[in-house]
Amino acid sequence: MMAPRENDEQATTTEPSTVQFSVVMQPQNKQATTKTEDEAATKEEASETPSNKPSCLSCIIQFYWDNEFLILVVLAILIARAYPPLGADYLQPQITATWIAVVFIFIMAGLGLKTEEFTKALKQVYFNAFVQVFNFGVVSSIVFGFSRLMVEVGALDQALADGMVICGCLPLTVNMCLVLTKSAGGDEAAAIFNSAFGNMLGVFLSPVLILGYLGVTGDVDLLTTFYKLALRVVLPILIGQLLQKTSKHVVAFVKKYKKYFKKAQTYALVFIVYTVFCRTFAEEENQSQVGDIFLMILFQGIMLIISMVLAWLSLRLLFRSYPKLRVMGLFGCTHKTVAMGVPLINAIYENDPNVGLYTLPLLIWHPMQLVIGSALTPRLAAFVDREKERLGIVDEDDDGKQKSSTSSGECLEEGQGGISGEDVSASVKTLNRLQQ
Repeated sequence: MMAPRENDEQATTTEPSTVQFSVVMQPQNKQATTKTEDEAATKEEASETPSNKPSCLSCIIQFYWDNEFLILVVLAILIARAYPPLGADYLQPQITATWIAVVFIFIMAGLGLKTEEFTKALKQVYFNAFVQVFNFGVVSSIVFGFSRLMVEVGALDQALADGMVICGCLPLTVNMCLVLTKSAGGDEAAAIFNSAFGNMLGVFLSPVLILGYLGVTGDVDLLTTFYKLALRVVLPILIGQLLQKTSKHVVAFVKKYKKYFKKAQTYALVFIVYTVFCRTFAEEENQSQVGDIFLMILFQGIMLIISMVLAWLSLRLLFRSYPKLRVMGLFGCTHKTVAMGVPLINAIYENDPNVGLYTLPLLIWHPMQLVIGSALTPRLAAFVDREKERLGIVDEDDDGKQKSSTSSGECLEEGQGGISGEDVSASVKTLNRLQQ
């Protein structure tokens, strides 16, 4: 009678071993299954990776938006060369370009100028005066002397040499100067003031400098020129300022559709360039050789580099203990605006067949200052950090950066995300597209 029980006990004792074996085997099977799934997922991700890369078309589109103004200007010049009568006669440039486009650009400039920043001039009178004197006076005198030398030795055409001088007499940029100053760790408040004040001052000072250097030729009537400048430049800016101060609805509307107005300004500027070169190409005797254009690129590059080196040495001598001002001054002393420069040239020399040649040096200087400035930005930012550490300067911006870095780190630790380097670079690219 005991034997069956023993058999039962043996049976019962063998069951747990089977169960244990199955329990032990199940995790191994799960691990194997999980490993297989991970490998499959990895293979799928690897197979999907090439498709996530930007296509050639998207790269081309992105390149266009990043360099839209320069591309449109080149296309406008090529189209003007192909058939000059369209922009010289049929599109009525004496009305559409000389009046409508110019007045629109300067009304928008008046709406955008922050004249309240002018009160900050009292805090840094010496520095602001240095930037404006260098930008208008020193650069123009250096360019004038160099261009006259090139004409004397027969290396440069007279009209292109005059165009170099005109470019040197123009004020600094607004958006480009601010973006590069901010990226390089410079003084943003000084950039805002000098950009706004320089452009307002340039409306009156640039024509005086241009006519002072080049003289009043038979194509330019002094009284008529200033009368037209008052109607096309000064009055639209005053209207824009009046609207900015008195009409909240207009300011809100422009702010709401800001990117569209920016595009309209860009296209109006390109249209002016197009009509200017149509009139130039319409005169056979004003045809420029390709070699002249390459010479102009070389000469403008030399002038820009010399001006930047001289400005940097002067700033080092006069503002040694102010690294952020030195960085802003480097850009502010040497930048030249195409947004106000092209309409000004068109207003002064609207009846001159060489107006296109007068404009060409500015169209070369403008992208060149962006390329050189962008290349110097990382080095200047490192310079500002070193100098601030050496001088023991701790400003409010540094405290803000430390706080924002801490909060960003907390967000990342909590899994809430943060601002990446890619986001910052994308923001800089977006600002660069608004510099024209």
